[in-house]
Amino acid sequence: MTLANVQIIRAPNGDEMVVLPKAQFDALASLAAEAAEDAADVAAYDAAKLDLEAGRAAKLPADLSLLITRERGAVLRAIRKWRGLTQEELSEKVGIAQGYLSALEQRHRNGTEETIRKLADALDIPFDWLRA
Repeated sequence: MTLANVQIIRAPNGDEMVVLPKAQFDALASLAAEAAEDAADVAAYDAAKLDLEAGRAAKLPADLSLLITRERGAVLRAIRKWRGLTQEELSEKVGIAQGYLSALEQRHRNGTEETIRKLADALDIPFDWLRA
């Protein structure tokens, strides 16, 4: 991205300030958000790897890992399918609305710790597998 129509203004205290078109600011903000998300993903991976190496995390079965990959990282949806449950069946077991479960699976919503624990119990998996 090239920056065009950028102005540099010197504040009374000597600081330089940059004025740029909003579209360019929005593009930069979007890139910064993506970089922060990528950094968070790397940190989560590193933490999970350390937990696994230290024996603090249960290993995912290979067939489940493959299903998670096929589901593009949608862990909850992959585990539900791995357990052979429909959204309706799991939502009834947990006592939540099917639409809410769908939003959790699509990662449009974050569940409360209580809801995530109920899901883990209903799916008979360690809580850590669903912890985001």
